[in-house]
Amino acid sequence: MKAEHITFTSEGTNCSGLLYKPQGTGPYPAVVMAHGFSLVKEVFLPQYAKRFAEAGLAVLAFDYRNFGESEGDNRQHMDPAMQIEDYRNAISYMASQDFIDGNRIGVWGSSYSGGHVLQVGAMDYRVKAIVSQVPTIRGILGMEKKMGKENIEIYTQHLADYRQARYEGAPVEYIKVVSEDGKNCAQTHHEAFEWFTKKAQKMAHTWENRLTLESMEKYMEYYPASNADLISPTPLLMVVAIEDGITPATPAIDIFNEKISEPKKLVELPKGHFDLYDGDTFERAQQEAADWFVEHLGKELSQ
Repeated sequence: MKAEHITFTSEGTNCSGLLYKPQGTGPYPAVVMAHGFSLVKEVFLPQYAKRFAEAGLAVLAFDYRNFGESEGDNRQHMDPAMQIEDYRNAISYMASQDFIDGNRIGVWGSSYSGGHVLQVGAMDYRVKAIVSQVPTIRGILGMEKKMGKENIEIYTQHLADYRQARYEGAPVEYIKVVSEDGKNCAQTHHEAFEWFTKKAQKMAHTWENRLTLESMEKYMEYYPASNADLISPTPLLMVVAIEDGITPATPAIDIFNEKISEPKKLVELPKGHFDLYDGDTFERAQQEAADWFVEHLGKELSQ
């Protein structure tokens, strides 16, 4: 299945996307999807998108502003509020197309964007189904998991010092996404370096192993589950990985049980974070998401 390269505007900036159309003439239900922490649309998103298209859904996978093939002057700057706006503008683009049924649009997100779609689904009533995979629930919890609580205070002070320096005219600083020894980088988990450099980087030449240091401040402050109680009655599928060392499963399960009302479904998969992209649990995660969208965006679609 061949994707069409498209662009849409988000707050005046051109964003790049891959558009997948199912067979037939439409109007189709649709799914909007983007990647997680620092990643771009070519990294395993096409595998999910093709499965959704085979099930009868049009799919738009896109790059956020400042990343990948999208425009943006503040390159490699990761601001969740900005990325959420990009999601919402991607929804607007899809809803404006005559081959899309604007009343049947869902959102899919994973890891960092798994948090984004919780927020989008809570606030944007155009969204009719949500799949949140291994979601970021609260940034500070992810940082503690990655770095250890004993290092958080030191790192927080470093970010505070850098904020003051920015105000006083200091240049933009960057941090590596991953490093071979797991030090002085954003993703310190022992599996991260090999996955990002041996898989993600080979799949997408536009992926860069750096982020603005300010991105880490934005990440630590981020709490996408704060509005989770507003998601209902939009159907939510949450997929977690029990051995996840990147976005811990327990906070996500707690939010699912305590703040989110029906209709909802929780899928607990074995293995770790990266297995949902190309490992042992990929097929199950892919199928669960496709089935959820088919069920809630159009029961007449083929399974």
